[in-house]
Amino acid sequence: MPLQSLRFIGEPIQVEFDHPPVFLKSPGCPDRFLWQDELFVIGELLQQWLDFGRRGNMALNMRPENAVRAQKRGSWGVGRFYFRVRTAQGRVFDLYYDRSPRQHRQGQWFLFRELAELST
Repeated sequence: MPLQSLRFIGEPIQVEFDHPPVFLKSPGCPDRFLWQDELFVIGELLQQWLDFGRRGNMALNMRPENAVRAQKRGSWGVGRFYFRVRTAQGRVFDLYYDRSPRQHRQGQWFLFRELAELST
């Protein structure tokens, strides 16, 4: 079923895993997340994708041939892992893990947006 963006959130969240990821900078989909003191249990992973694009000044500090490789595999501190999930409560969210060490050395999780299913 098609989805439309209901609202932008863009806030940091805490996530929980039943089995922690082997590599902290390459996590899978979490099992739960805490947002505004409410715990959301992830019932279904709908979609996932990666974005290893370099932004801002980071896009300019690499030779072109290296930038092409980094776009495919990522490089230290660059990249986002996106997950579109349906919670046990039936709400649909996009969340992502940002590998950037700007605020936290280990990277940080964000709740990107809430989506709604379009009725046909």
